[in-house]
Amino acid sequence: MELFVNFIFNLIRYLALGYFFAILIYIVMSWVGGRDSAFGEFLGSIVEPYIGIFRNIIPPIGMIDLSPIVAIFLLNLAVRGLGPVQQWIMGLL
Repeated sequence: MELFVNFIFNLIRYLALGYFFAILIYIVMSWVGGRDSAFGEFLGSIVEPYIGIFRNIIPPIGMIDLSPIVAIFLLNLAVRGLGPVQQWIMGLL
């Protein structure tokens, strides 16, 4: 059972890491103008719902949009919080 719990938490961590990189690539594509490509639209469909939450709360400052930074920060915070949750679950087993 412990092996299964470790697998699930590691899977969540790897998925969050992939999402982190998807956000970074999407940000870079906005700088170089690649959002209109098929890959850019695919990334947008994955990343925009999450970033849009923060975009509604934090307005852009001039031409600078800080919502992706906040989104990445909170994603990282959530992943770091997985450790104590995993330890708690392992303690229950």
